[in-house]
Amino acid sequence: MILDNNTGFKDIGYTLIHEHLTIDLSRLKEDDDAKLDDVDSLIEDLKELKKSGIDTIVDVTNIGMGRDIERIKYISDISNMNVILSTGFYKEPFLPEIVYKSSVKELADIFIDEIINGIDGTNYKASVIGEIGTSKEEIKEVERKIFEAAAIAHNETGVPIITHTTLGLLGLEQIKIFKNMKVNLEKVVIGHIDLNIDMDYYLTLLDNGCYLAFDTIGKTNYQPDELRAISIKKLIDKGFINKILLSLDISRKSYLKNYGGFGHSYIVEKFIPLLKNNGLTEEDIKTILYRNPLDLIGG
Repeated sequence: MILDNNTGFKDIGYTLIHEHLTIDLSRLKEDDDAKLDDVDSLIEDLKELKKSGIDTIVDVTNIGMGRDIERIKYISDISNMNVILSTGFYKEPFLPEIVYKSSVKELADIFIDEIINGIDGTNYKASVIGEIGTSKEEIKEVERKIFEAAAIAHNETGVPIITHTTLGLLGLEQIKIFKNMKVNLEKVVIGHIDLNIDMDYYLTLLDNGCYLAFDTIGKTNYQPDELRAISIKKLIDKGFINKILLSLDISRKSYLKNYGGFGHSYIVEKFIPLLKNNGLTEEDIKTILYRNPLDLIGG
């Protein structure tokens, strides 16, 4: 089922905050692996994820990233996985021409229309603005334009914003844009911060009231999952359990189990036990996977 304003979020259950079902960045990456088009293998993965106890994923695939609402609905129905949809534009160089040609207000109107009326002529509404991203070294002007448009749409609709940080960088710079635009930072998720393990950085971000997404779990070529788990425990010990969200960001075929990857259910099969080994309780897990997403999206 697609969860949105039509259905409400009472059935959100345990939720992963940053996933993709129809992403296609293959052309610019010149890599077919970046086209998540094996629907059967994806559904197999999601069925295992559902059996492991996850009820909902937030699909942060937006305009220009290969979002396909009808295929998302099919995948959701067959896998019995709830899906929450997003609006927005990603980051350079993955932006459609309309982003460069449009004003901030025109881009905001696109987001608002997908939130209020529906996506691509359907009745399925976006409940999140995301993932909107910034480059590694700087926030490019066109990316800033998207962030400002997201802020306008957020201020008008109240829906949360989920960001992409390249390698976990520039989260504070993202926050600065939102502050200047009077965004409610309690409804902002700074994404991919687990690609940059830095407790001082995390605490400075959290001082602004935002959520932190440890959303590249399983991608141990970037960071060991043990460091992710240790960081989460440290944040909980400092009183920030209500600001932590989890996901895997599976955006390539090679991450699926049928392709030899760790698969979606890895988060329950491997990472949750790792969190428990580091001192998290079942109640902590429920807060992170259920209460926090519900407060963010449904609250």
